Amino acid sequence: MQATRDSQGDDIGFRHLFVGPRREYNDGMWNSAEAIAHAFVRAINRQDVEAMVALMAPGHRFVDSMGQVVEGREKVRACWVGYFRMVPDYSIVLEEAVCARRVVLMVGIAQGTYTSDGWLREENGWKTPAAFRASIADGKVAEWRVYADNEPMRLRMKTAM
Repeated sequence: MQATRDSQGDDIGFRHLFVGPRREYNDGMWNSAEAIAHAFVRAINRQDVEAMVALMAPGHRFVDSMGQVVEGREKVRACWVGYFRMVPDYSIVLEEAVCARRVVLMVGIAQGTYTSDGWLREENGWKTPAAFRASIADGKVAEWRVYADNEPMRLRMKTAM
C-alpha cells in the first residue's frame, strides 16, 4: 500500500477509494467530504477537542460502538474531554477510506492507553480493529459513528483497578 498525502502534503498513511459515478463537476464535493472526515481524525489523533468541535455540525451526533448516542456539539465535547482523560493517547490509524457522496467510511486501528490516575503504563495499552462512519453535511461532521470491539479496553480497565 502506498502512502498518500492530504492537501497540505502531510502523509496520512492510507489509500482512499471513491464509490459511485465520478464526474468532473462533483469531484470537489467528494474530496471535500473526505477531507473533512480526515481532518476530524487528525484532530482526534492530536486530542484537540476544540478542533473537533469546530468540525462538528451544531446538531452533531456521536454513536459509540455500544450503540449509545450523544447529540449536540457541547454534549459531545464533554464526552471527548472525559474520554481523553481516560485514554490520553487515543489515536486512530487509518488503512483505507471509502467516500460515497457525503458519507466517508474508514477502517483501521483504534488504540490507546487506559489510565485512571493520569499515568500511562505500557501494560494498560490496547489496540483493536475499528471502522468509522462520518456523515458530512454543510461542510461539517453531522454524525461520527464508531464500530470497534471494546473488550481490549474493558480488560485494561478491569486489571488497572
